[in-house]
Amino acid sequence: MTARRIALFLLCFITLIPASYAAEKQGGRDLTRQPFPVTGNPVVETWCGNRIADPYRALENIRNPQVINWLKQESDYARNILQRIPGRDSLISKMQDFDKRKVSKVYNLAITENDFYFYLKQTPSDETGLLYYRKGFHGKEALLFDPSSSHDKESHAVIGTISPSLDGSKVAFTISKNGSEDAVLLIMDVATQKLFPEKITRCRFASPSWLNTGNVFLYNRLRALKKPDENPQYNSKIFLHIPGTDPSSDREIFSSTTNPELVLNPEDIPEVTYEKNSGHLFAFLSNVDRRLTVYYAPLDQPEIKKTAWKKLFMPEDDVHDFAVTEKDIYFSSPKKAPGFRLLKTSLEHPDLEHADLIVPETPGTTLTGFTLTSKGIFYTQSKNGVEEKLYHREYGKTESKEINLPAAAGTIAISSKGFRHPDLWVIIAGWSQDYRRYRYDTRNDGSFSLETLSSPALYPEYEKLKVEELMIPSHDGVMVPLSIICRNDLEKKRNNPVLLYGYGAYGNSLTPFFSPSLLLWTHKGGILAIVHARGGGELGDAWHTSGMKTMKPNTWKDLISSAEYLIREGYTSTRNIAINGASAGGIMVGRAMTERPDLFAAAIPQVGLLNPLRGEETPNGPVNVPEFGTVKKPDECKALIAMDAYLNITDGTRYPATLVTAGINDPRVIAWQPAKFAARLQAATVSNKPVLLFTDFKAGHGMGNTKKMEFESLADVLSFGLWQTGHPEFQMK
Repeated sequence: MTARRIALFLLCFITLIPASYAAEKQGGRDLTRQPFPVTGNPVVETWCGNRIADPYRALENIRNPQVINWLKQESDYARNILQRIPGRDSLISKMQDFDKRKVSKVYNLAITENDFYFYLKQTPSDETGLLYYRKGFHGKEALLFDPSSSHDKESHAVIGTISPSLDGSKVAFTISKNGSEDAVLLIMDVATQKLFPEKITRCRFASPSWLNTGNVFLYNRLRALKKPDENPQYNSKIFLHIPGTDPSSDREIFSSTTNPELVLNPEDIPEVTYEKNSGHLFAFLSNVDRRLTVYYAPLDQPEIKKTAWKKLFMPEDDVHDFAVTEKDIYFSSPKKAPGFRLLKTSLEHPDLEHADLIVPETPGTTLTGFTLTSKGIFYTQSKNGVEEKLYHREYGKTESKEINLPAAAGTIAISSKGFRHPDLWVIIAGWSQDYRRYRYDTRNDGSFSLETLSSPALYPEYEKLKVEELMIPSHDGVMVPLSIICRNDLEKKRNNPVLLYGYGAYGNSLTPFFSPSLLLWTHKGGILAIVHARGGGELGDAWHTSGMKTMKPNTWKDLISSAEYLIREGYTSTRNIAINGASAGGIMVGRAMTERPDLFAAAIPQVGLLNPLRGEETPNGPVNVPEFGTVKKPDECKALIAMDAYLNITDGTRYPATLVTAGINDPRVIAWQPAKFAARLQAATVSNKPVLLFTDFKAGHGMGNTKKMEFESLADVLSFGLWQTGHPEFQMK
């Protein structure tokens, strides 16, 4: 019996909170609204030796009509308030203006070896991306699929993954509706532009990988549920599918059933890909652990009747990325090098301990990516996550050459067709510089030619922005990167509105990105500040591990220290700082505001992880254990309590104004997590500042939003933040 199951038997009861309590603590709500009714005795459990009260456990029953009605009541109220903020509509109008400046926006690009381009494209009249293809960069474009044709007018659909066959003759792609990520896999014959008859359901993690013939692919499929309370993500399997056949006849290729000799945990999401040039299959067991778990095997028959898998990488090997040739494996690892280094070993007989060192760790930088071409290895290195450079090393050489870029880059993304091809593409961007995609000529003069598929646009509003990249001391003396973006004529003043944004999880770096809509905060005379907190990867692997599990407090304390720095240096004051973070960034925002409620004017956690102690009870919770910890280990259980914003709310405290958002179809952060936090905060705060909860009933985690929904959501964040930080254009009468 697990520790979690044992804890359920250690229930005891406390006295029901008296009705007068809610009336005395009305600071977070309008008196015409009713708080969520706490009926019966609030749940009290013992977790790792701590008695924990959970008064809003009833909200976890997201199907309960009483819960749904309360969420709708709160959402209607929040929407009414947000739409009354002066200046909000003008923000949306400006976002629409920015959108019209681009004739088209292209993303999710996939290029085949024979140069077929498959991608999603959005024009100003499109709410979501449409699937297109062309032959080569200069080829004639053709529309393949419009997702709006696949659903009724009451819902909206988006295209997710795009997987063309190796020769580009077919393409498999997923669609899902209303942000649910409950994907359906479709297959199209490109020449005729006709869909095959089958629609494969339960394909959230499909990731189709075509074999060499182009007539069969491998994909992940979730199991059919037998009971409503089963975890839909448990024990998914890899199947082999032949286009045009009934999915019910697909052969099971990789699972705990077909491969009992391998260690497959129920929460692991398997993925099998075929790598043509090496002739191997690679099986990944995926969760949020950046350390890869990979098995591999040569593919000697297209039917894949029985595969003898061998271990390639285990978590203890600490490999984070790899690429192969016909005989070698190149891999990056932070083992003995927190800033990462690039190594090489044999594909047939890998020896990781004695691998050849290709690119050593460079002090003060982090190896952020690499790719193989016929002309050698190209790789990127970043300083503090905000200044990136590109390098080239020929095979067999011991020296690397820095490549001069067309413009300074805060962010670089590189891609190629593999080690047999010379093609290299480089995407660069910055806080005030739009994304640009270049082809780098590896054969001749090493020049760059612009191959940006999206249309160009001008943004004169941001020609005079200034960017400060600082290192500021955190609570323990560790220096933390802080990016500050504002108009170059803005002076340090105590009343400057500041939007302080952060994430700090999974080793993901907040590298510079260009968002004209987000930059409207600076257009209104505010300061946009991004804290590169621990838990991210800006300063290497140690930066990540020093902000996870028992070290998680560093994440929100880095944000607190950033706010204190901005106040100390005269950029702003406590009355003018709004903090914002989404998803796992909800831990950062939620705990910063509950630990230092005096420091902020507003807090805006979006679809935030705000009750992580209960995370393992959600479908997506078990796969997140490597990042946040498990209640089954005492030290990690205590860490989950410490990072739980919901549990750290204190009655009678003056909390900042708060806007909490959720998506009813969110499969990543279940809507009851933000809901419980908002309900508890409304009952506890005495600041007389608003606590709004908006649950979108046609959305999930944000991946499936329409353009209009994206504009509305960002306008909510900006207008609420500007309202609460005192901007004169956004004050209600």
